Amino acid sequence: MCLASWSAPQPAEEPVPSAQQSEPPYRVIAAEIRSRILGGDLRPGDRVPSIRAIAQRWGVAIATATKVTAVLRDEGLVEASVGSGTVVSARAARPPAPSADRSATPIARGTETPDQEALRLRILRTAVELADTDGLQALTMRRLAAELDLGPMSLYRYVAGKEELLTQMADLVFGDLGLPEEGPRGWRAKLELAARQQWRLCRRHLWLPHVVSFTRPALVPNMMAYTEWTLRALDGLDLPMDVRLQETLTLHALVITVALSKADEVRAERNSGMTLNRWSDSQRSRRRQLLESGRYPLLSTLSDDTPPDLDVLFEYGLVRHLDGFAVMIGGCQ
Repeated sequence: MCLASWSAPQPAEEPVPSAQQSEPPYRVIAAEIRSRILGGDLRPGDRVPSIRAIAQRWGVAIATATKVTAVLRDEGLVEASVGSGTVVSARAARPPAPSADRSATPIARGTETPDQEALRLRILRTAVELADTDGLQALTMRRLAAELDLGPMSLYRYVAGKEELLTQMADLVFGDLGLPEEGPRGWRAKLELAARQQWRLCRRHLWLPHVVSFTRPALVPNMMAYTEWTLRALDGLDLPMDVRLQETLTLHALVITVALSKADEVRAERNSGMTLNRWSDSQRSRRRQLLESGRYPLLSTLSDDTPPDLDVLFEYGLVRHLDGFAVMIGGCQ
């Protein structure tokens, strides 16, 4: 397949209609190029559109076109070639494992055979293990395929791309929460249980806070079941559903905010090789210099130089928040 068929845009062609797409434009464009690679129209060594060519053909910004190439490179489908630009990677031609269907059409959830469902779960569990061990930055479709001894194209029978992979990973680990059907007695005990379970989950999977979203929630079973359980914990309080939802989201925000700090600290330690205690020690001289300046009389009364304990901070925030909620609803427990 030559580059000529991809190059100059045709007058009748319209830009990707971002306002009408359910997916971001870069994912729509990446999916089109990916389908041509996996379908065999573009073979290893064939040139694929350059960033500039993508921007011109689809009528998108250079930044969007750059994301298209980055996604395909991350998936192991394309690579840079000296003198040729961006070409289809030789790895893209690696045949799928015998148990994987050779079609690029994704399998609909709920229609898998037992073998297909087992492979889907194996893909997700392997992805979770990689993310737990090395962080989200290290989790690429290429590396995941290599860990599973599959061709990259095999993964697309089970996930449309990395974003869907992350969503399914989050749903998988939310399924480990194991909230009881009824739960403890009283709304407060129930909300404490839900929040602490989620906190423990985020501590176990430090990538999770970076995957969940308030504004664009994932419509997947286990995460929706967790939200449903939390909403149901407020039964009997005669609260409007919008108030119950706001409380559910606020509790979620409390957990995620502290969990993000935990995840960021682990990443900082991994990148710098310096523990939090060592970093705090390295700042002691500067800290004392500022505190002894007289500009911060209240801070200077603090004698403890140890860094904050995020578990203690989470518990403090949870208890104080629920104290306030109890006042709002009139002290009902």
